[in-house]
Amino acid sequence: MNLETVAKIVLGIGVGFLVLGGILYLVAKLGWTHLPGDFVFRGKNVTVYIPFGLMILVSVVGSLILYLLSRR
Repeated sequence: MNLETVAKIVLGIGVGFLVLGGILYLVAKLGWTHLPGDFVFRGKNVTVYIPFGLMILVSVVGSLILYLLSRR
C-alpha cells in the first residue's frame, strides 16, 4: 500500500467523522438525546446510563462503512 492510498483512506475517515459529527449535532439540537433502547437506572445515590440503542446504531453504520470501503 503506497502513501497515496493511505492518504485517501485517512481523508475518507475524516470526512466520515465530519458527517457523523454534523448528524449528531443536528440530532442534539432537535432534542433527541436518547435513542430507543437506551436504559437509565436511577438509584438513591447513583445513576447508570447504558446506551444500547447508540451502540447498535454505531455498529450498523460502522459495518456499512467498512463494507463499502472493502468492496473493490
